[in-house]
Amino acid sequence: AFDYFQRAAEAAAPSIQVDLVPTRVESAAEMERAVTSFASASNGGLLLLPDPTNVGNRALIVALAAQHRLPAVYPFRLFITAGGLMAYETEQSEISRLVASYVDRILRGAKPADEPVQVPTKYATVLNLKTARAMELEVPPSLLVRADEVIE
Repeated sequence: AFDYFQRAAEAAAPSIQVDLVPTRVESAAEMERAVTSFASASNGGLLLLPDPTNVGNRALIVALAAQHRLPAVYPFRLFITAGGLMAYETEQSEISRLVASYVDRILRGAKPADEPVQVPTKYATVLNLKTARAMELEVPPSLLVRADEVIE
């Protein structure tokens, strides 16, 4: 999954003028080093991928980002309820619908190997204004209007 998301980020980066520094981390010490490194960069930030290591260490990652006042975009809302700044995630209702559709076709006799790969098309933006204020970030009104959920 890491490679898939990394390729997608690399393809999008030039159009938004972002320099990517892909970094795999597998331990708390590696996470701390990576966050500290990104925090020392001019206009540094984090874009976390949907990875079990990140999810399992979300409290640490959110705390490190807050400690370094490092803006971060997370893959799931649960990072935001843990104090993270912003999430951009697939809408869970769409994922459930896609899974149910697959299960239905398989139970009706379709071979799993013959089923097409589907990717979500609906995403949700969740923003934590309390975190933004603590980081002394000014949230553009256009982002507030576009956010699907704003946590105060």
